[in-house]
Amino acid sequence: MSARTLLILLTVITLASLPSSVLAQAEPARSGVVVDASGEPIAGAIVSTVAAGGVATPVARTTADGRFALPAGVPAGARLRVERAPFATADLALAQAAGGTGGAGDLRIVLTLATAPEAVTVHAPLVDATTVDSFGNTTTVVTGAQVRDLHALDLASALRRTPGVTISRFTPVGVFGGGDGGAVFVRGAGASRPGSELATSIDGVPFYMGIWNHPLLGLLPVSGVDQIVVHKGPQQAVPDAFAAVNIETRRARTEGIAADALFSGGAFSTVAEQVGLTARHGRWDVAAAQGFARSDGHRPDADGRMFNAHVRAGARLGSAWGAELSALHVDSVGTDPGEVGRPETKTGRYETDGTLLAGTVRHAAGRFTQTVRVYGNRGHGDWYDQPAPDGDTLAGFALVGARWRGHVGAWAGGRITAGLDVDSTTGDVRFNRVAPDPQTTYEAGRLTLTSPFVAVDHGLALGGQWSLTPSAGIRVYEHSVFDGAVAPSAGLVARRGDALRLHATYTRGVNYPGQEVVVLSHLIPPLGESWRSLEPERMHHVEGGVSWAPTRATTIDASVFRDEVSERYVFGFPPAVVPPAFTNLGSFEITGAELAIRHAASDDWHVFGGLTLLDASLETLPYAPARAFAAGVTGRHGPFRVTLDVQAQSGMYVLAASRTAGAANMQRVDGFTVVNARPSWVVPGTDGRAEIFAAIENLFDESYAYRPGYPMPGASAQVGVSVAWRGR
Repeated sequence: MSARTLLILLTVITLASLPSSVLAQAEPARSGVVVDASGEPIAGAIVSTVAAGGVATPVARTTADGRFALPAGVPAGARLRVERAPFATADLALAQAAGGTGGAGDLRIVLTLATAPEAVTVHAPLVDATTVDSFGNTTTVVTGAQVRDLHALDLASALRRTPGVTISRFTPVGVFGGGDGGAVFVRGAGASRPGSELATSIDGVPFYMGIWNHPLLGLLPVSGVDQIVVHKGPQQAVPDAFAAVNIETRRARTEGIAADALFSGGAFSTVAEQVGLTARHGRWDVAAAQGFARSDGHRPDADGRMFNAHVRAGARLGSAWGAELSALHVDSVGTDPGEVGRPETKTGRYETDGTLLAGTVRHAAGRFTQTVRVYGNRGHGDWYDQPAPDGDTLAGFALVGARWRGHVGAWAGGRITAGLDVDSTTGDVRFNRVAPDPQTTYEAGRLTLTSPFVAVDHGLALGGQWSLTPSAGIRVYEHSVFDGAVAPSAGLVARRGDALRLHATYTRGVNYPGQEVVVLSHLIPPLGESWRSLEPERMHHVEGGVSWAPTRATTIDASVFRDEVSERYVFGFPPAVVPPAFTNLGSFEITGAELAIRHAASDDWHVFGGLTLLDASLETLPYAPARAFAAGVTGRHGPFRVTLDVQAQSGMYVLAASRTAGAANMQRVDGFTVVNARPSWVVPGTDGRAEIFAAIENLFDESYAYRPGYPMPGASAQVGVSVAWRGR
């Protein structure tokens, strides 16, 4: 272990070990966290102060980790109100919130689910919230309700309208590989293959194709999802990536038993079913979800299938401890229909399967909270029936690791956040080529990345409802083969209650090569051992933005950012690279802006609009359209409910960004505008727990594609029913 890693670990351990008696000597900081009954943080909750006459004034909104900070001038005897659908509104005294942590000063507010859901629930369309934490990091949250309104069956369809996110696909159900056959990209990050700059995880556990070092959407189901969190840009809490997507699964948040189910079918012989169950009794809770979908596809050989099953069980071990175990299994199949009119371009069938196991322990005492998670997962990404001589390529992966996160309110207004991530990958690839070409097998050695981090933020009350929170942090990387790296960050967030927020941040991102460089060196012997001398890719990320709520019903979020990517690793041959070798050669910049507007016209009607602008110095950077616009409307009238969404984007370059030196993507697709609708009718006498719906894709029959020669379906529809049940 290096001296710098040891220094950070000792700093973290020392600060985390401070006894509550020492911490309590400081003036209590008026900041806190909003959680559910199981102790999980709740993002996007509105915190208000309540005057003597009952008038509530919003003063804060919780971040992705459930945190909030009160402005100056809130008296010790004040009352607070916390609101966040679908939870019951909480009204409590400030002293009660402080008492939830043993009186140590940090506030802790627990929300429970509302026991009587409305007959027809109306949610914000497309995305739930854009949050900025105390370090200036930006995340976008898409809830399970929005996934349902989009009738999304996979991650790409769930995020297709999210500002800053671009997708690829060419079949209605199923994904083919990890590139143009089904993938997501965030502000231009994630297009490299093999190897990707985008990290994917489930409940904070990394889950991706480890041997090729990039995501596979077939491993990332959205049935049973509670929310999807998109981390835009490198962030201290997310190691080894320039952007990230985390799927948070549903859990039991209130006493009793609840179940739900969805069944649908329609065009292209598509059928889908999803079933979920949650139960909580005393200190025990369990949640389970299962999903299945299949389709013949809109073209010959465009069929696909997906299946997943997930279970999660937890227990509260006294007032300060909690533990849970979770397991997930997925498998999917996707086929390549080839370019229209060119059957020789078909490249076979891709089968994905994976199993994930994780165990988590949580502890909260006074102003110190921590989480420890260990995990292991393994799976396959098998590519069958490729054109000769490739035949079948059967790839297996295995990942194991651990995550530790700790938060401590170390002094008045100050908080220290620390963590340690250890991730280890291995796997194998079998190349079953068509005879007479040789069949070979590659067994990967283990690669391990260890990366502790520590960050500090301090809230300053400026008066007049203004507060200022500067922050700074550092993450240190130690790799079992490659050189170490350091990733600093700094942020500044200014707030005026909940009405106005300004933020600025700088973060250095680090992205290490993975097993893919070793496999490619095995396939291309002239590359030899050159992969061992690679440096990690780096991104310098700068972002500034504003969030303004002119009324309680309207929120406007705007940001500008610049990403400078350097040390991109590629392999090359003479004359570009002499001798043949892996090398750090590529660099480019992306400048962009995002705008998102949410408005609740009434309790029954909500609208959303989002615009993303990207300007890349590398003109052929794939999946980075110069302009992308998304809008949505949800509303109800009596028992009828409707969701409309529209996506309009300019033309873009597509296909993977190759790791070959000098390679350029020259294939483009045209811009398009696509409108979808989901009208539904609540079955009378069901208390809003049963509805019949229709999901209409491409309402105006737009001709569009995410890959040249691979048209997406025209106007099509699915019809279905969803039901829910709640018991005691």
